[in-house]
Amino acid sequence: MIIECLTVGAFQENTWLVGDRAGGEAFVVDPGGENDRLLALAEGHGLTLRAILNTHGHIDHVAGAAELASRLGIPFRLHEEDRFLLARVAETCALYGLPPFAAPAVAAPLADGETVTVGALAVTVIHTPGHSPGGVSLLVDGHLFCGDTLFAGSIGRTDFPGGDMETLMRSIFERLVEPLPAGTVIHPGHGPDSTLGEEAASNPFLVSWRG
Repeated sequence: MIIECLTVGAFQENTWLVGDRAGGEAFVVDPGGENDRLLALAEGHGLTLRAILNTHGHIDHVAGAAELASRLGIPFRLHEEDRFLLARVAETCALYGLPPFAAPAVAAPLADGETVTVGALAVTVIHTPGHSPGGVSLLVDGHLFCGDTLFAGSIGRTDFPGGDMETLMRSIFERLVEPLPAGTVIHPGHGPDSTLGEEAASNPFLVSWRG
């Protein structure tokens, strides 16, 4: 499996390219812009992009999605409960003083427990609300693309519309840390990688919440 990260945009968001090395098919997690860089990277690995799978709908994670979906004719998928964030793209861009962009259209919602197949890759969708109502984490072959749910040494903010701390912490423990192996590699929406075991042992937010 090929996993590449591009850190893009004003918020230094992590866009992930995930590919099946043998079959040459790939998907993108959270395209935050700079699509030419992404496409060049995919071409360099001989990968064909088949889908956009988003962990949530905040502007830094969807800024490149509409253009990429249109350009390649591939589906953009997002959990239904984050669809409302797409309707707020223009006003949110204005709030941060950023140039507006077209909001992507959801081809089909992502559902908790669904398996999305891209080439030989089987991606399990895990609903992990708290940072946003429709936040999901995407598990494939021991790698977890967790968006802004969990970071190395931190957690996602819960002061945005639809965010909730109690919900986020339950998502982290009940949907990720407790059921999944400690060695599961996490690939967050910002910052460096880690593992679930490392975060359970040393992340100050998790340690203090667990008591």
